[in-house]
Amino acid sequence: MKVIEALISNRVLVSGALGWLIAQGIKTCIDIWYSRSFSVERLWGSGGMPSSHSATVCALTTSSAFLYGLSSFEFAISFLLASIVMYDAMGVRRETGKQAKLLNIILENHLFEETSPEAFKEKLKEFVGHTPLQVFAGAIIGILVGIISVL
Repeated sequence: MKVIEALISNRVLVSGALGWLIAQGIKTCIDIWYSRSFSVERLWGSGGMPSSHSATVCALTTSSAFLYGLSSFEFAISFLLASIVMYDAMGVRRETGKQAKLLNIILENHLFEETSPEAFKEKLKEFVGHTPLQVFAGAIIGILVGIISVL
């Protein structure tokens, strides 16, 4: 029980978890609004609006800044982690999603005759990365969660 109490009392950890949870909830609601259907995968899946990765790392960074100060190693680590995660979401992961979308079109239209349809039983995942707006929205959510969680 002491481990659970220690985890729950860690305000930085709770802040990051809440950032992720809130962003995933918003993402699921937005997906329901646009698709007019509920997809369980949206509850924990990556990609889409807002970026839950950005919300998580920005909540960590913000709460670390408030609790330990801008000169602390906790802030330094979380700031660098946030920078890498958000850069990656808009870069490599976003390009991976674009490639998956193109490959799905090729497979659906049988433009790649040498590959049998049985080779790909499922479509490739297209929601992998984020647009800059999605990352920005996630960052705003994370910053607000980080501030609120340490007050």
